[in-house]
Amino acid sequence: MSQLALHRVHTFASSLGKLSYLVHEPPGWDEAPRPFVLFLHGAGERGENTEHVAKHGLPYEIERGKNVPFVAVSPQCPRDKTWDQMVPALIELIDALVPQYKLDVRRVYLTGLSMGGFGVWRLAAEIPERVAALAPVCGGANPEWATRLKDVPTWAFHGEADEIVPVAKSRAIVASLEALGAPVKLTVYPGLGHDSWTRTYENDELYDWMLGQRRTSATSGAEINVPTP
Repeated sequence: MSQLALHRVHTFASSLGKLSYLVHEPPGWDEAPRPFVLFLHGAGERGENTEHVAKHGLPYEIERGKNVPFVAVSPQCPRDKTWDQMVPALIELIDALVPQYKLDVRRVYLTGLSMGGFGVWRLAAEIPERVAALAPVCGGANPEWATRLKDVPTWAFHGEADEIVPVAKSRAIVASLEALGAPVKLTVYPGLGHDSWTRTYENDELYDWMLGQRRTSATSGAEINVPTP
């Protein structure tokens, strides 16, 4: 029996196989269409026990009682896969969730940590016209993807002393985006190691910033609200 108090567990049949996911809907919130955030966990939370998905990051904060003003969905990556490999399934999942939960296609936000940080960079590069804001934590991306991501408002986070995923991974893609004049910011935590997600997801400024971003339509450019330094 699940010990999760503030999430429901569902299963989605994707073209790549079964994908279990957690859903949190803010209680008593009847607004529609509703903003939506997709969270991707790290490598250690892969497998078949969905409770592991809430060990860190956004679902962890929700279980602790944080008021997150979105429909929050947190899928679980199969044990033998990475999020990069699961991108087609994630796109299928988003397509299925939009009508089911009456989601606002202009307010689709992506965030994730470590392996999930890499995953949301990759997912956003595949569907940049559908993403209102991107918040990767201790991840990285191919700098060549910058041309696809240049119109997606992005706030990346990384620990300066990260020995698992070097901060250079975030700095490289952010530098490429900055060279294109993209709406991007990188927050580097001095002296912090791999766990840059605790400080990031505890911070309400992240959620306020996300809600400040909205696409003018499902496929057009976004209204930009870059966070101040």
